[in-house]
Amino acid sequence: MSYKSAKEIRKVNVSSSLESEDISLETTIPTDDVSSSEEREGTVKITKQLIERKELLHNLQLLKIELSQKNLMIDNLKVEYLTKIEELEEKLNDAIHQKQLLSLRLDSQLALQQEDARKHQALMKQEMETILLRQKQLEETNHQLRERAGDIRRSLRDLELTDDCYEKLKSLPEDQLSIPEYVSIRFYEVVHSLRKELSDLQMKKDSLTEELNGYKSQLKSLTEDYEDERRNRSELEVRCQRLTLELADTKQMIQQGDYRQENYDKVKCERDVFEQELSELRRKYEVLEVSHKAQAKERNDLSKELATIQQSLNLLQKDKDYLNRQNMELSVRCAHEEDRLERLQIQLEDAKKAREEMYEKYVASRDHYKTEYEKKLHEELEQLRLKTNQEIEQLRSASKEMYERENRNLREARDNAVAEKERAVIAEKDALRKYDQLLEQYRQMQLGTESKVAELLHQSKLKSFESEHVQLLQQETAKNLSQCQMECEKYQRKLEVLTKEFYSLQSSSETRIIELQTQNSEFQARLDTYEKLEKELDEIILQTAEMENEVEAERVLFSYGYGANVPTTAKRRLKQSVHLARRLLQLEKQNSLLVKDLEHQKEQVTQISQELDRANSLLSQVQQPYKYLIETVQQRDSQISLQKEHISQLEQDVSLLNKEKTALLRVKNQMAADLERLLNHREELATMKQILISLHGKLYEQNLPQSHIDVKSATTKNRSSPSGKLLPEHEEENVFTPKPTLFVS
Repeated sequence: MSYKSAKEIRKVNVSSSLESEDISLETTIPTDDVSSSEEREGTVKITKQLIERKELLHNLQLLKIELSQKNLMIDNLKVEYLTKIEELEEKLNDAIHQKQLLSLRLDSQLALQQEDARKHQALMKQEMETILLRQKQLEETNHQLRERAGDIRRSLRDLELTDDCYEKLKSLPEDQLSIPEYVSIRFYEVVHSLRKELSDLQMKKDSLTEELNGYKSQLKSLTEDYEDERRNRSELEVRCQRLTLELADTKQMIQQGDYRQENYDKVKCERDVFEQELSELRRKYEVLEVSHKAQAKERNDLSKELATIQQSLNLLQKDKDYLNRQNMELSVRCAHEEDRLERLQIQLEDAKKAREEMYEKYVASRDHYKTEYEKKLHEELEQLRLKTNQEIEQLRSASKEMYERENRNLREARDNAVAEKERAVIAEKDALRKYDQLLEQYRQMQLGTESKVAELLHQSKLKSFESEHVQLLQQETAKNLSQCQMECEKYQRKLEVLTKEFYSLQSSSETRIIELQTQNSEFQARLDTYEKLEKELDEIILQTAEMENEVEAERVLFSYGYGANVPTTAKRRLKQSVHLARRLLQLEKQNSLLVKDLEHQKEQVTQISQELDRANSLLSQVQQPYKYLIETVQQRDSQISLQKEHISQLEQDVSLLNKEKTALLRVKNQMAADLERLLNHREELATMKQILISLHGKLYEQNLPQSHIDVKSATTKNRSSPSGKLLPEHEEENVFTPKPTLFVS
C-alpha cells in the first residue's frame, strides 16, 4: 500500500508541474501585442531607450521560448525516468515478493531442520546418558574387581597346608570354601604329588647309585682278572717263541745227524704235551674273550642307564625351578598389569580432556576457515561470471557459424533432392512408354494367336498342356515383375532417406571436427606453455633444493622473477611450486625419520606380540580361580571395545550433522548474498533519484533569476503604461506556481 500511495503522489506532482508549465507558456506576452500597445499610445517619439527596450523584450521572449522548450524536454525526461522507476519498482516488488517467499521457505525448512536437530540431539543425549551410566557401572564393577583381585592376591601369599588342615578342608564341599582355601587345596594336591614323585625318584636314584657302585666294583675285579690273563698270555707267547726257537734248533740238529731217530720218542712226547697246552690255552683265551665282551656290553648298558637317570633327574630339577620361576613371573606380571591398567585409565582421562580441547580448537578453526571460504567464494563467483560471459559470447558466435553452415548444407540437400526427383520422373515416363509398347505387342500377339487357334484347333488339343504351363509361367513372371517394381520404388525411397541422413551426418561431423580441432589447438597451446613452465620450474627447483640457506634460495627466486609486480599465472605457479619443493624436502626428511621410528615401533610391536603370545599361552594354561578373573577381564575389554565402536558411530553421526549444518549455512549465506544484491540495486535506485532531485533543484535555481528580471521589466512598463500592470503579476504567478517533484521512497 505504501508503494502505491507513493506512486500516486508522484503522478500528482508531475501532472501539477506540467499544468503549471502549460499555463506559463500560454500567459507569455506576445510581441505583436506589445508593439500594438506602443502604437496606440499615440505620437510618442522613437528614442534609443524605446529601441533598447524593444530589443530587451524581444530577447526576453526568445529566452522564454527556449525555457519552455527546455521545460518540455525536462518533462519528457521526467516521464521517461518515471516509467523506468515504475518498472524498476515493479521489479523490486517482484524481487521482494520472491525474497519473502524464499524467506518463508527458508524459515519453514529451518524450523523443520531445527526440530529434526532437536529430536536428534535429544536422542543423542539419551544415548550419551545411557553410555555414561553404563560407563559408571563398568567403572564401579572394575573398581570392585580390582579390590577383589587385590584381596585375592594378598590372601594367596601363604598357601602351604598341613595334612590335618588339608583333610579338614577336603571334607568340606566346594561351595563353602573360600578362594584362598580352594587355591591352597589345589596347590597342596599338586605339590604333594610332585613331592611324592620327587621322593620316589630319590629312592630310585639311591638304588641306582648302589647298583652302579656294585657294577663298578665288578668292573674293577674283571679288569684285574683281564690284566692277569694278559700277563699270562704274554708269558705264554714268550715261552712259545722260545719253544719255536728250540724247535728250529732241533730241526738243525736233526739235519746234522741221526738225532731224530734217537730222540724221536722224546720229541713226540714233548710235542704232544705242548699241543695239549696250546689247545688248552686257546680254549681259555676264547672263554676269557667271550666273558670280556659280555662284561663290556653290561658296562655300556649300565653307563647308558645311568646317563638317562641323570638326565631325568636334571629335567625334574629344571621343571621344579621353571615352575617356581613361572609362579614368580606371573605374580610380577599381575602387579605390572594392574599398574598398567591404572596408567591406562589416567591416559584415558587425559585423552578425554585432550579431545575436548581439540574440539574447541576445531570449532575456532572451523569459524576462521568458514570466513576465509566465504571470501574465496565471492572472488571465485566474480571470476566465474566473467568467464561465463566470455564463453556465452564465444558460444553465440560459434552457434551463428554453425547455423549458417547447416543452412548451406540444407540448401545443397534440397537442390540434390529436386534433381533426383526430376530424374525419377523421367525414369517413370520411360517405364510407362515401354509398358505401352509391351501392351501393344501383347495385343498383337493375342490377335495372332486367336487366328492361329482357329486354324490349328486339332494341334491345340495336343498342346493344351503346354499352353497351360506357359500361362502359369507368364503369371508368375508378371507377379515377379510387379514385385520387382514395388521393391525398386521402396529402394529408391530408402536411397533418398539415406542420402538425406548422410548429408546431415556429414554436416554434423564437419562441425564436430572443427570444434575438436579448435579445442585441440587450444589444449596444444596450453600444453606447450605448461611444458615450458615445468622445465623452468624443474631447473629453478633443483637450484633452490641444492641450496641449504633459505636466503640464497630466495635470491635465486627473485632473480628469476619471483616477487615482481607482474600479474602472470606462470610466476604465481613458480612461487607455489618452489614452496612445494621446499615442503617436499622437509617432508622427505620427516618421512625418513618416521620410517626409522616405524621400524623401531615394528620391532617393539613384534617383541610385545611375542610377549603377548607367551602371556596368552600362560593364561590358557592357568587354572581356577585365575581363569575366572582372566575371563572377566576379557569380557570387560570386549565391552569397552563395543562402547568405543558405538562412540565412533556417534562421532560419525555428529560429523554428518555438522556437514548438514554447514550446507544449511551455505544456503543461508547465499540467501543473504542475494538480499545484499537486492539492497545494492535499491541503493542504486536511491542514488538515481537523488541525481534527478539535484538536477531539478539546479533548474529551479536557474528559473529564479530569470523571474526577477521579468519583474523588473514589468515594473518599468507599468510606469509607462497603466494597462500592462496586471501582466507581471500573472508572470510572477506563472513563474512561481510550478512545484518541485517529490520522490518519496
